[in-house]
Amino acid sequence: MLIFQFYAGNPLDQPLPLNSDFWEKKSQYYSHGTSSDEDVRLAEEVVAHRLQLKHDDKSRRLEAQLQLIAPVVDKAERKWAELVDDVDHLNFTAIEWEIENELPEPNDRTWRKGRERGRGARGLPAFLGNAVKLFDLKQVVKELETSVMTSVSCSACKAGVGLLQHYVDSGKSTDEIVHASTKLCMSLKIESRRVCEGIILAMADEVVFVLSRLILTADEICGFVIGDVCAIPYNPYHDWEVALPPIPKPALISQQMPNPGGGVSSPPLKVLHLSDTHFDPYYHEGSTANCNEPLCCRLTDGIPDSPTNGAGRWGDYRKCDTPRHTIESMLQHIANYHQDIDFIIWTGDLPPHDVWNQTRNDNLYVLRETVRQLTFYFPNTRIFPALGNHESAPVNSFPPPNIEATHTMDWLYDELDLLWRRWLPDSTSPTVRKGAFYSVLVSPGFRMLSLNMNYCNNKNWWLLLNSTDPAQELQWLVYELQSAELKGEKVHILGHIPPGHSDCLKVWSHNYYRIVNRYEATISGQFFGHTHFDEYEVFYDEVYRGRASSIAYIGPSVTPYYGLNPGYRIYHVDGNYAGTSRMVVDHETWIMDLQEANRHNVDSPRWYRLYTAREAFRMPSLTPQDWDHLVHRMTYDDNLFQTYYKYYWKASPVRPSCDADCKKRLLCDLKSGRSNDRKLTCQEIEERIDSTKKSSSWKTWLFNGFAISSVFTFLGGFGWLGDSVGSLF
Repeated sequence: MLIFQFYAGNPLDQPLPLNSDFWEKKSQYYSHGTSSDEDVRLAEEVVAHRLQLKHDDKSRRLEAQLQLIAPVVDKAERKWAELVDDVDHLNFTAIEWEIENELPEPNDRTWRKGRERGRGARGLPAFLGNAVKLFDLKQVVKELETSVMTSVSCSACKAGVGLLQHYVDSGKSTDEIVHASTKLCMSLKIESRRVCEGIILAMADEVVFVLSRLILTADEICGFVIGDVCAIPYNPYHDWEVALPPIPKPALISQQMPNPGGGVSSPPLKVLHLSDTHFDPYYHEGSTANCNEPLCCRLTDGIPDSPTNGAGRWGDYRKCDTPRHTIESMLQHIANYHQDIDFIIWTGDLPPHDVWNQTRNDNLYVLRETVRQLTFYFPNTRIFPALGNHESAPVNSFPPPNIEATHTMDWLYDELDLLWRRWLPDSTSPTVRKGAFYSVLVSPGFRMLSLNMNYCNNKNWWLLLNSTDPAQELQWLVYELQSAELKGEKVHILGHIPPGHSDCLKVWSHNYYRIVNRYEATISGQFFGHTHFDEYEVFYDEVYRGRASSIAYIGPSVTPYYGLNPGYRIYHVDGNYAGTSRMVVDHETWIMDLQEANRHNVDSPRWYRLYTAREAFRMPSLTPQDWDHLVHRMTYDDNLFQTYYKYYWKASPVRPSCDADCKKRLLCDLKSGRSNDRKLTCQEIEERIDSTKKSSSWKTWLFNGFAISSVFTFLGGFGWLGDSVGSLF
């Protein structure tokens, strides 16, 4: 331990001693050219951090002292160079040999033993074990669960895809690929045996089918799936634009707070928004709630080691979905308390999160059962549904109509057409059966458009074959919006995955953004789900990017999965009168306090209004400019941001704290109606949060006093003056 006697004996945040004895021993190291196993272990940690492109405090401290341990690190890097040509190109032949010849056939007992020690490379063959050190697998799993991706997931994706491509290119059968992938999944302690076997078997046919027909590299595939964090190479194959008609965009009219005119009382419409119910037919009170799988609270998870680890009666904050009686309690409460609902929007994700254990029949059962529940409690209320990403089996698998008949979505889309027909007219059948999207007239002058957002889902591997406007859905959307504009109709758009979310394919999202900006005068509301949180996304003018042009509401989930209270949303929409805007004039979020309901073991849990938007955030109205202004206010007012953060988590008592980086990410989300474009949309927010100096400059005053979008609204009628101000930002 020549060099590392000094390195390991000091805190990483302190410099190493630079005395003569140190340099003498350093020179001895050069002359002897030897090092202990501990030298190599610590040096490999430095190299692994460098290869993972980590930017945490430990990495920075390691890099700061890199010169002092250069000899050992150089030796370690030479060793790693034998493993990796660079971060993106592993020796897959060597990995394949170790998987097939050195990895044991693990059973549940050996998996549990390894799992208790934590994920990692311990016990793996040398080559594979060293390669795995490149990836923090625990971090990768967390990022996949939260969709907050970093370079760690990018590197792991490239390695995994590269290995799969190697197997496909070498002529391995699907069964051989499934066997090898399952061995690797279990040996790395990524998931349990049944989860590894189930999810790999479910996805194998699709992945092998797609990879065997692709000419893309692992870099290109992971850039497609992960997004901008993977620094996707330019690929003209996935660069396309939907055609917009050569009809000029109508002149903009300043958006004002909706106000029924003529002195005639016209109450707003009352709209219920349900999303992400994730009904679990196998939820079992008292079963283990802290299992080591993606979904818990089932009999198969066993008896908990203590009562505190048992599943609650009405649900659980841990990785558990919604019991039947919790959904029925909510629907009964809504039917009793909100008897004046005009219609319901229902934005998908019905099955539970046991994605490794689902069949088509399982998901169809949940679909039919949820429709039965809604019909029972709301027999005379119109419901407008949208499709989620969990409705397919396997999850996220939605091949476009042009894929060959052996991989068709008829099994799901035909059933949707049958079940949705009780609320929708016959005219919607062709597009529902083609791609699970539709257009319907709610009332004269008011149209509802429901989109299948799985055609923007970057976890949908089928899009790798051809992402160009799957099912021509966006071209259909342009047609419907242009028709509505010509007729003077106002339009609400429904979907599941928010268009600005990182799960939405960049090129699809950018095309959608163009469409929304072109038809902003026609689109008076957008409504999505998917995230399980209570949030929104602002859209901005593509020319004058400081002007907010549209707003997308993201409804809270019914499921508590995970760390959340169950909830639903009520919108008050500008009512029935000549010239109505059909904009949301206010909204309320209602929740059940899961902790309270479980603690008191009540037979009828309390559902209550958590907040109303205008009152909670002191907003004069809910125009896009008002929502943009709220983002700017929260940048400076941390108390206001903490109020938003509480409601974002639906007042969950187990919500984590939110530091400056967390605040940047959440406020950036609010400004991101366009996915994978955060460098453009979020730089301003990050700079202002990072700034500790509260400048009294005119620009700071302007941001504090009112949003930039308000400036454009005020100056909009002054032509050249508004344009000139816009150029300043």
